Amino acid sequence: MSISDKSILIVGCFDTKGAVFAYLRECILARGETVITINTGIFGTTQAFPVDFESNIVASASGSDMYSLRHDRDRGKAIDIMGKGAASLVSQLYAENKIKAVIGMGGGGGTYIALSAMQGIPFGIPKVCLTTLATKDLSRQIGDKDIMLIPSVVDVAGMNHILRQLVAQAAAAVCAMAGVETLSEHTRSRSIAISMFGNTTACVDKCTELLSNAGFEVLAFHATGVGGKTMESLIREGCFEAVLDITTTELADDLCGGICSAGPERLTAAADMGIPQVVVPGCMDMVNFAHLDTVPAAFAGRHLYSWAPDVTLMRTDEHENAILGERLARKVSRSPAEATIVLPLRGISQVASEGGIFHNPAADQALFGAIREHAGSHVHVIEADTHINDPAFAHLLVDTLLGVLRKTNHEI
Repeated sequence: MSISDKSILIVGCFDTKGAVFAYLRECILARGETVITINTGIFGTTQAFPVDFESNIVASASGSDMYSLRHDRDRGKAIDIMGKGAASLVSQLYAENKIKAVIGMGGGGGTYIALSAMQGIPFGIPKVCLTTLATKDLSRQIGDKDIMLIPSVVDVAGMNHILRQLVAQAAAAVCAMAGVETLSEHTRSRSIAISMFGNTTACVDKCTELLSNAGFEVLAFHATGVGGKTMESLIREGCFEAVLDITTTELADDLCGGICSAGPERLTAAADMGIPQVVVPGCMDMVNFAHLDTVPAAFAGRHLYSWAPDVTLMRTDEHENAILGERLARKVSRSPAEATIVLPLRGISQVASEGGIFHNPAADQALFGAIREHAGSHVHVIEADTHINDPAFAHLLVDTLLGVLRKTNHEI
């Protein structure tokens, strides 16, 4: 099915904001697009335009029904259920190849439902939300999705000249975005995911140069939590041929409650997808906190370093590194594909080289020892007598990865 045969999906609470959604629909139709509409409002519908999926269908998709939602009068519960139902329905429509973009609008509840509905759509399919909350922190609701937020300026409640202008612009934006073709399979087959941090930038830059010279596109993900989650999500969507996971520091934040945790699913996607991976315990010598006064009291006596005024690093100790080494090794060992762990014996971050602020050979050996002990027999563990940011280490990583790709019958 060509992109011109698909529709733009409109998701929203048509019971209370029918007039605004009617205008949005008119603007999209005026640009030659077709639409599919989903009503997530629990108090009724609209007569202003045809609705393809009414709220009872949305509730049913989440295992509930409209009678219960209206009878319970529990707003929070209703929003959660309608969000889950909308997500299920939208995922189904995408799987059926019926939609090329999705747009929603709303205040607090409507925004939550719209963002939930967009979670089942992969990268590259336009996702737009006109919302009163655009300037708020919606990172948890957005997650790792490529969702565009547009401030509504005024509440999405009845038409006025300001909202009319912004709705028309949002319609124009989603229509234009929907006309852009998604990534080709050839592009995906020549793409490598790589993880980075300020403390591993030199290594990542050199690896990127070497892989680019070999004809690959390299996509770097900042290991700040969201970056790791996004990388894992795109790996699962089949966007990469292989992974060069240099900066696995997010596992340390997950263990110690740092601000850069990517959650327990970090370092699992490549194994689950069965694609080659080369993994480094990069920056697992540190846990990230914000300003110094935000460090939990339990860590007050630990080795702390101010990387920036709003970034405080805590050096991981031997006990933590033993746990981290085991976790990393076990995650990588789940892979049915070829996997390699490479250990830079002279330091795993910029600040961990000899004489550096986080230089701690005993802690590093606890990490390396746990990796050696718990790596599966099919996982290659390579020890390099270099620092992580030495050019020689980058050459080793790239040579290792390209060697794996050659053995798995990939064109180099």
